[in-house]
Amino acid sequence: MTACRACPRLVEWRERVALEKRAAFRDQTYWGKPVPGFGPLDASLLIVGLAPAAHGANRTGRMFTGDPSGDFLFRALYEVGLASQPTSVSADDGLELRGVRMAAPVRCAPPDNKPTPAERDRCSGFLREEMGLMPRLRSVMVLGGFGWKAFLPLLGPERPKFGHGVEVSVGGLRVFGCYHVSPHNTYTGRLTQQMLQDVLKRAMG
Repeated sequence: MTACRACPRLVEWRERVALEKRAAFRDQTYWGKPVPGFGPLDASLLIVGLAPAAHGANRTGRMFTGDPSGDFLFRALYEVGLASQPTSVSADDGLELRGVRMAAPVRCAPPDNKPTPAERDRCSGFLREEMGLMPRLRSVMVLGGFGWKAFLPLLGPERPKFGHGVEVSVGGLRVFGCYHVSPHNTYTGRLTQQMLQDVLKRAMG
């Protein structure tokens, strides 16, 4: 998976960002490849995001690591007992997930954080394969409407509407909707820590 070059636009972008870098990270070596899932394969809960951030997971090589979205998410995971520490800054910082795994329907950082539907569909096989390796999977928490639209086709023809706190049963799984942990949502208060933790607790049950 980390060697995939199926989407020319995404390959060009992820590699250009890794070479040009952000000034604050100019001394670091960027990952610059598709980002694999993170967390134990025997987890009962899967968190599905959107795609790696250009200077977050595309830099560190680990989902939701090294950017404000990750800071918000891992704080919540720690508070509800799913993570060993409240921060995630690098792939070697000692963080461990407990009973939860995270993955994205699109594995490469897209320009403007907007993968195309074709890129989403081309990448979907990786998420389907990953789910097949999770024998205890019971619940999925999907972050944001794009992730919702990308994920549900993997389970069957049903298309329930996305909403924060929505819970549906699809393909034998309990699927929960949650606003994405993007700064646009967290800085404006559209998504608070309490709101995120409440959905996590329900998904854990």
